[in-house]
Amino acid sequence: MTSKAIEKQRIEKYARSLLDAARGEGRAPRDVQQLRHAIKFSPEVLETLKRMTDESDLTLLEQVYEDLRNMLDNEDETVTVDVTTAVPMDASLRAEVRKKCAKDFDGAPIFLVEHVEPKILGGIILEARGQRRDASVRAQLMNIRKTLSASFRGGDV
Repeated sequence: MTSKAIEKQRIEKYARSLLDAARGEGRAPRDVQQLRHAIKFSPEVLETLKRMTDESDLTLLEQVYEDLRNMLDNEDETVTVDVTTAVPMDASLRAEVRKKCAKDFDGAPIFLVEHVEPKILGGIILEARGQRRDASVRAQLMNIRKTLSASFRGGDV
């Protein structure tokens, strides 16, 4: 099977999945128009929608839309910071992170999106506006490993 044929098969599979879902809910014609608009979505928008789906929060979509409109209308300068820790943050750490981030972003209001990821072992990872600061124990151990490997000329520790 050629790559063109495989691609055509994938396209048909996706289209049929969407059609079946829309028919099941009695909204097929409307879904075609919505899909036309969805083609313009950025990966970030699609990722947000996926996360909302995974967390069964799609029922909140209308309220999310209203909040987004209000933020845009009011030119909200709040900086969203993704914070990853190995264990949930307590109020004290949360306040410290907000204070540090506000300083880093010229006093802008900070909105924290917290993630718990045990595999980082400890420490913290901050991501905002395309910047990433990884102060996790896992990253520090990887840096130590690289340094030791380089010390032993081609050796692998």
